[in-house]
Amino acid sequence: MKLYFPRLYSIAWACLVTTVSCCLLLPSVHAQVAAYTSPPMQPLKHMEEQLEANYKAFLDQLPNDNKKAYLSVYNEQWESIKAKFDKREIYKTAYAQAYLDKLTKTIIDANPVLKSRPLQVCFSRSGVPNASYIGQGVILFNMGLFKSLDNESQVAFVLCHELAHYYLQHSEQSISRYVATMNGKEVQQELRKIKATEYNKRERLENLVQHVSFDSRRHSRDHESEADSMGLVFLQHTRFSLQGALTTLDLLDKIDVDTVDMSAQLQHLFNAPAYPFKKRWIAQREGLLGGHAVLEKDTALSDSLKTHPDCKLRMRLLQPYVNADHQANRQLNGLDKMAFDSLKKSFGYETIIYAFENDNYTRSLYYTIGMLRDTPDDPFLVTHMGKVLNSCYDAQKSHTLGKLIELPSPGNGTNYNVLLQMIQNLYLEDFPGISFYYLAPFYRRLQAYDPFVKEFNRAKQTNQ
Repeated sequence: MKLYFPRLYSIAWACLVTTVSCCLLLPSVHAQVAAYTSPPMQPLKHMEEQLEANYKAFLDQLPNDNKKAYLSVYNEQWESIKAKFDKREIYKTAYAQAYLDKLTKTIIDANPVLKSRPLQVCFSRSGVPNASYIGQGVILFNMGLFKSLDNESQVAFVLCHELAHYYLQHSEQSISRYVATMNGKEVQQELRKIKATEYNKRERLENLVQHVSFDSRRHSRDHESEADSMGLVFLQHTRFSLQGALTTLDLLDKIDVDTVDMSAQLQHLFNAPAYPFKKRWIAQREGLLGGHAVLEKDTALSDSLKTHPDCKLRMRLLQPYVNADHQANRQLNGLDKMAFDSLKKSFGYETIIYAFENDNYTRSLYYTIGMLRDTPDDPFLVTHMGKVLNSCYDAQKSHTLGKLIELPSPGNGTNYNVLLQMIQNLYLEDFPGISFYYLAPFYRRLQAYDPFVKEFNRAKQTNQ
């Protein structure tokens, strides 16, 4: 039924209805939008200075034999550590570090043999699913691995594994073996032969380096099994479930499998009615002779190139010891499950931010698309999608995009290569077009979120 009002009140009523409707349908421009924001990082300068002082003291203790070679290797190790500070890879916030310190203390208190060793355990903002002892008493637990784990027993086993590397001095052993090999009679003779030859010097040198590298990799695999065994002993002394060791290795065996159907995701995300998806965006480019290169599958080589090789074998070696454990009251989550879940969630965002800050737009975009599968309306993710596309436009316009993206490669996962191919295929004007029409449907809900408005306006202005 229609309602009629005296003309005297019609204008005022119309204004009221419009105002109420806007309040019901749209968020207030003053309303807060819940979006992820990075917490403040703790200063790292003191930590870096302390490590550098320890490093210089360590150099004074190196053996005189082949000292120049040792100095070269350890200088390279230190430069690698220093780069992690320079790139802000090391992540120390009060909340995250408190959790990691608590876990580390739990393990060390249960294993007195570790108490006398100087140690720094920190999170890394890297999205690579790994953890590592990087030298000079530093263990880094990558966010890319932490956010993939299911429970705190798995976290504890990963840390126990890295503590075992540190305790068993695997890094120092590898360096000593490398120095001895490269300065040994056999390798030095081969180097002299290569130097004296007139042709194929580079090929022969590469073959020699590859031989040394694969020999080193064999010893490295032995170290992994040793770290698993000693790590399980460390874990056994805590209240965490030993099943965490097996389920971690099972997870790592599959962690390189690319689960994102990138072709379908891209068509879903970038298929606006006013700017439909174009097949050419993800079309593979033909090779020089026509057709695409096909690589034969080498199962052994494929496993050797995995982030975590030999996981199934390592599981079989640990299984009897896990089965023999009958200690009651072991727990999958015995530390702080709420903090564990909170960190897992925030670390997904941090890997996205870190990749972008370190000028890897495609990796940042890939992580963003992966998270959008589960939370397609997330304000931070939606905004960051526009930010990467807008930044790609600016970079391509200034002819610097090639420095900020990765290229398709057989070493990448198939679906990541689809994304890389798309970035290669896009024309300059495609970037703001895709960005604008992707962001536009979110404008009403996110118009109070300043970072979103900034990226929306960037796309709108360049799309005109």
